[in-house]
Amino acid sequence: MTPRQRVAAALEHRTVRPVPYDVHFTAGARRKMAEFYGDADFTGKLGNCCPSVAVLRVEFGVRGPDGFYTDEFGTRWNRSIDEDIGIPAPLVTPENLRAWRLPDPAVAGRFDALLRARRARPDLFLLMNMDFSLFERAWALVGMEDFLVAMIADRPFAEAVLDRILEFNLEVIRLGIAACPEVDGVRFGDDFGTQNGLMMGPAPWRALLKPRLARQYAAVKSRGKKVFIHSCGKVDDIFEDLAEIGVDCFNPFQPEVTDVFAVKRRFRGRMGFFGGISTQQLLPYGSPAQVREEVSRLLAELGEGGGYIAAPAHSIPGDAPAENIHAMLEVLRAQGPEAPRPEK
Repeated sequence: MTPRQRVAAALEHRTVRPVPYDVHFTAGARRKMAEFYGDADFTGKLGNCCPSVAVLRVEFGVRGPDGFYTDEFGTRWNRSIDEDIGIPAPLVTPENLRAWRLPDPAVAGRFDALLRARRARPDLFLLMNMDFSLFERAWALVGMEDFLVAMIADRPFAEAVLDRILEFNLEVIRLGIAACPEVDGVRFGDDFGTQNGLMMGPAPWRALLKPRLARQYAAVKSRGKKVFIHSCGKVDDIFEDLAEIGVDCFNPFQPEVTDVFAVKRRFRGRMGFFGGISTQQLLPYGSPAQVREEVSRLLAELGEGGGYIAAPAHSIPGDAPAENIHAMLEVLRAQGPEAPRPEK
């Protein structure tokens, strides 16, 4: 089976060996491992199965000499400290909402990288990536605190912002799948959680976000593609909702906030999971032997019955020891010989 076929089979909840996997790095961890392997191109030799290509022009890790970056929505991100994402400056208010204009979904070149990725690797499971897709886009434009307050105290404003973003997203989905009909799915980035639960609570999430997310996901499903969602934090309260509205695969599946083994059993056949390898405890603080043992257990137990793509729960942080990252990669790679192996 090709990697693309393995992912498709896993999402059909069939046991697949080797278990498909996908590993990504923060800028700091990427530099560390390039030095460890003596290979600046080591990421191209990992055997990843699920490349995702951004179609919204919000380039992570890009910044000017002053440490700032402005995306296509006009949001200015301070990346002078956090070089990967940064902190956005609020842009949209109730006073300027009527004059606010979103980017053009049909801007020239939006899907060029997606098409190149499909042509270059038809054997991989390709995702069209829409980071900061709905809630995240709203708070990046309005400001986190102000948007959370608006969800309770100024619901018409919050709904108006969400509806404008939704219409933009629906058009990007339509145009993107039409431009690249061989794409396999769409990955939405929308962090809803903290370490303790939903940051806005279940009731506001269900009232304001769920119906709009359902429309986004239906636009993907109606075109025969899979829905992936990334949402950090403890969001167990809405797993049933996500399965109900069409999520095929949930990421990052954080073991620090979720019993990954129990949740996988509970949703077998209804929703898949992508992640599970601890980036808060195991990779930064475990030993190489502990990393090998835990990753082997995840592959054996979560891989049974399909519905699992192995991965770190998030992009690997820069404080994870290179030896631990290498141990994880060795276990993942030992499943099969599909790709060249980074050597140490």
